[in-house]
Amino acid sequence: MFVGDETRLDISFAVARERLARLSDGDGLLGTSEGAYTSMARVGPAGVSKLVRVQVRELSWTDRSAGLAIRWEATGVGGGLFPVLDADLRLAPDGDYGTVLTMTGVYRPPLGPLGEALDRALLHRIAGATIRSFVARVAAQLTGQPGPVANGAGPNGTGPSVPPWSPPEVNA
Repeated sequence: MFVGDETRLDISFAVARERLARLSDGDGLLGTSEGAYTSMARVGPAGVSKLVRVQVRELSWTDRSAGLAIRWEATGVGGGLFPVLDADLRLAPDGDYGTVLTMTGVYRPPLGPLGEALDRALLHRIAGATIRSFVARVAAQLTGQPGPVANGAGPNGTGPSVPPWSPPEVNA
């Protein structure tokens, strides 16, 4: 299934690209991925799955775009009950002083035909909310603005937020 989101950043492409490069060099995207994944993907019994594998490819860029590939994969006892996401995180200039941050990806629902039916009924909405949360968190880190909060608003007062439930345990 395909999933994606985008947002406009009020910083130049050069600044956004430099900040994304720094974020992807350390563990910044790992923490952001864990935050988005665990806050939005609580399906199944608590503690069944732990996010232990987040893979990020090195940032590649030109004067007109920058991007990196990300893979989120739940592992552990119940890891096979959760989808694997392969996605691209991209930056593109939007005028002289703006940048568009886009994430597009594909995931495979687990459990064959049963998983596909569950995806159509519910899981696709959870996957979309997870991507929106991640994009909002990355945008906040790139712009230096507050990220998603638990009061029902994202970084700009709209959009997804961290739900009020406790996320499953995360080990990196």
